[in-house]
Amino acid sequence: MTATFTNWVGNQRCTPARILTPTSEAEVQAAVRAARELRCVATGHSFTPVHLTDDTLLTMDGLHGVLGVDAGRGRIRALPGTSVEELGGPLWEAGWSLANQGDIDTQGIAGAVSTSTHGSGLALRSLSAALTRARLVVASGDVLEIGEDDPRLPAVQACVGMLGVLTELEVQAVPRHRLTERIEQWPYEEAFGRLDELARAHRHYSFFYIPTEASAALYDLDVPAGMQVAETCYVKIYDVADEDVPDSAEPGRRVGPAFRIYPDVFGANFHELEYFVPYERAQEALAAMRELMLRSLPLSVFPMEVRTVAREGAWLSHSYDRDSLVISVSGQPGTDYEPYLRDVHALLGQFDARVHFGKLHYLTRDELYARYPRAADFIALRRELDPDGTFLNDHLRPLFA
Repeated sequence: MTATFTNWVGNQRCTPARILTPTSEAEVQAAVRAARELRCVATGHSFTPVHLTDDTLLTMDGLHGVLGVDAGRGRIRALPGTSVEELGGPLWEAGWSLANQGDIDTQGIAGAVSTSTHGSGLALRSLSAALTRARLVVASGDVLEIGEDDPRLPAVQACVGMLGVLTELEVQAVPRHRLTERIEQWPYEEAFGRLDELARAHRHYSFFYIPTEASAALYDLDVPAGMQVAETCYVKIYDVADEDVPDSAEPGRRVGPAFRIYPDVFGANFHELEYFVPYERAQEALAAMRELMLRSLPLSVFPMEVRTVAREGAWLSHSYDRDSLVISVSGQPGTDYEPYLRDVHALLGQFDARVHFGKLHYLTRDELYARYPRAADFIALRRELDPDGTFLNDHLRPLFA
């Protein structure tokens, strides 16, 4: 079947020679063996061209579903097209929860793991770090079983689809827990200035910096009526709920199972860039970003989201071997926003910034080698498993060939 693929926000599209929807691992193997170039997609939540190809695009709709939960060890097995959302219920029933997750839970689990998708929390790692086992169809069409003692696991955990096609994943959970929500509007000085105090005091501390009166509405942020919004922050704090605190649906003060509290709904009206700087440089980076945003208006009108992520061991993770401050900004569709985003890239490059490979970025090969200590190891393994570059495309080849 030949058709045009478009990602969820409409900024990336391609017309592959073949769009295939395998329903078994054997069908994945056959597709890989026949392909000149092959990329995979589930819900298309990447903003970059990471899933584009002119040859073979595999959709994960036919490899979908939870395979089982190990209630003793807190591990869930799922097929690659299963959404993050679909893991919540089975885990909860078995007494477990994902350790953390982001605002959007509709991504396929394989893509979310492979791009180090994350939530916020200075003691909480990305979904990549939770991967304990995987089945991987490599370029030869053979299947590798990658377990937790396999030295290649840290490469597979954040492989961005470059080592092969993930056909099954096992993810480690934590004991189930409910969360209390606290959402408030603060002066930017307080949200910025108390970052370290609050990131260490709470399970989840994050905020949106709102540069202008027009900014909050772009993300549908519900700010108090009549409040002066510009130069304020929309603050989100989540903590584990005590057992005697009842569930609540009160806006801004909800209480309930973690997998029901984290998700939010965003319209597809933004094209996001997300960079990660060493946490110890957080205040300096935030001050510089605020100055850049204020002098870049109106291109910088979208709020800046600020989060934290704990260090982890996945080789291509944004948080490999260091705690990170996460800075997310967006360009507005219909505007020439690239000059602003390139200014963000240049500015945060001064802070040794790494990128989210599913979000807009301008990383160069030299920057990859300079900022990712295990980049050379990943590329060596990629060449070993895929010597002809079957799993690379025009976006990835300049970085990883």
